[in-house]
Amino acid sequence: MKTSRPLAPAAHAKEVPATGFWARWRDRLLLQEDLNFLLTNRIPRIALTRFMGWYSRLRSPWLTRLNIAVWRWFTDLDLSEAKETRFDSLQACFTRELRPGVRPIDARPDFLTSPCDAIVGACGAVQAGQLWQAKGMGYRAEDLFGQAERAAPFEGGHFVTLRLTSSMYHRFHAPADGRIEHTTYLSGDAWNVNPIALKRVQRLFCRNERAVIRLRLNTGEPLALVPVAAVLVASIRLHWLNVLLHLRWPGPTEMPSDHPVRKGEELGWFEHGSTIIVFAPPGFALADGIATGHRLRMGEPLLRRLGG
Repeated sequence: MKTSRPLAPAAHAKEVPATGFWARWRDRLLLQEDLNFLLTNRIPRIALTRFMGWYSRLRSPWLTRLNIAVWRWFTDLDLSEAKETRFDSLQACFTRELRPGVRPIDARPDFLTSPCDAIVGACGAVQAGQLWQAKGMGYRAEDLFGQAERAAPFEGGHFVTLRLTSSMYHRFHAPADGRIEHTTYLSGDAWNVNPIALKRVQRLFCRNERAVIRLRLNTGEPLALVPVAAVLVASIRLHWLNVLLHLRWPGPTEMPSDHPVRKGEELGWFEHGSTIIVFAPPGFALADGIATGHRLRMGEPLLRRLGG
């Protein structure tokens, strides 16, 4: 089967619209690449991430309101879709649930849906075991998965990198009906995963803390989700294992399972923005409109079965 070449990411565009003097000043500051990289990477990343894990759990409604007010200075945080809008901790706001019905799930069986709200990063075909994190910055699937044989089913298939910003909905969901067969937790660093860092740090996703979740669709094909944590991401929660994965786990930790999931079912959450990389085997292609920079919501089409 002829496969398309990997799509190199387009130039990074401003993602937060300017709305007034402060927003314009903020955007100019955050888009100064050298300063952005310095402030979010040349810091004690792991220590600050652990601190954030502790701080975000502090239960204080007034402190939480103050934190959210400051947070809104730097992002376009929108809580209008949240099930609850009053929180007693910053963690509760980060991991908020949405009101029923605000994320309709595309029910067509030949489409895999996005597991999360996200901005699409690099995406395209996996060729000779290689994929991309940014233009000219390739990495190997086997390094991300931790073992070559676990990456092998996706050779000639497609990958999509989904970046969750700090203001987005942080829970992630099953892209299709199937079974979760195995999870590998790989401890690592806590580099920022924004486009500025992806252009500068080689093999960034392979260095960071991550979980490799391997599924089997009800139609028999393999699927993989790789949630990658980042600076200030205090943990990754996986419901079917009833565990909270974080940097104090030494890893790699192997966790076999046999857990059925339904399309759209909640799988877990990040405690801050981060990245999920989705892998589909040969026989799937990118859904219409999926390209670098595209914004999409959980439940919208991400990949489609060819011939379906």
